[in-house]
Amino acid sequence: MPRHGASVAGTGGRLLVGAVVVALIAGACGAAASPSAVSGPERVKEAGTLVTCTDTWFPPFESTETGGPAEVGTDAVGLDIDIAAEVAKRLGVTSRIAPTGWDSLLSDLDAEKCDLVISGMTSTFGGRAERADFVDYLRTWTGFLVAAGNPKGIHTTQDLAGKSVAVALGSSLEASLRAASTDLVATGKPAIELVTESPSHTVKDKSDSEKEWVERLAAGQVDALAGDSAQDAYYVDKPPYAGASEIGGPALDPQPIGIAIRKGDAGMKEAVAAAIDAMYADGTMKAIVEEWGMTDAVELLE
Repeated sequence: MPRHGASVAGTGGRLLVGAVVVALIAGACGAAASPSAVSGPERVKEAGTLVTCTDTWFPPFESTETGGPAEVGTDAVGLDIDIAAEVAKRLGVTSRIAPTGWDSLLSDLDAEKCDLVISGMTSTFGGRAERADFVDYLRTWTGFLVAAGNPKGIHTTQDLAGKSVAVALGSSLEASLRAASTDLVATGKPAIELVTESPSHTVKDKSDSEKEWVERLAAGQVDALAGDSAQDAYYVDKPPYAGASEIGGPALDPQPIGIAIRKGDAGMKEAVAAAIDAMYADGTMKAIVEEWGMTDAVELLE
């Protein structure tokens, strides 16, 4: 979900980082000069570190090798983590990841606790572009996991008519499905039945939720699980999805995901955009996508 919001067909939750972690992050980057006093790139170069706020609970974009919460600046892995490292490298500094709860990403950016946000975030959803500047770097779409063998024959948007689809409440995935449902009804077809679920916030809840939804999918209690296309590709071969589900259709509503930059942080958007352009030009972006097995699950920008 380009951070569409938590996906029923994926990790499910957004980890809220505790006050101790936030304090450590603030200590790590709070001493830097204010962006109002010095340009963003100059500030970063003086510090020698690019600090990136990331919700490390969204594989394959960002997660930890243990599957639990990340420590400040350590053990985070993923497609976004590699991209952040490359951006830092092209700015001539090192990369530091500041694990941050999903709901706090943009507020922590505003509070100057980090220089950027890179967290699989859909740049066009929920008024985010009014809160921050964005440099888009990939596109993903709403995808679907269906029961093994795709017994309901879900391949196209038309096939969703009258079907039940589990989706995270309040997410851009839900918004995409509601729009698709409205279009179907306008052509005389049945609406999509949205089964909304609030995201869980703990490792235990995440595991239990995944198991429950896969069981419901296999039992025909829901016809599909809506998820970010990259997350679908990541999870379909992993327990509890492996053997019980497969990727169905359609590829619905492609949307850009972007790096968020604090408004008024002079020069940072231009510097980040130049780094992303260079990564496209020399094949680095494509190589990162391929390394994470996401070639068919994300779209490179033209």
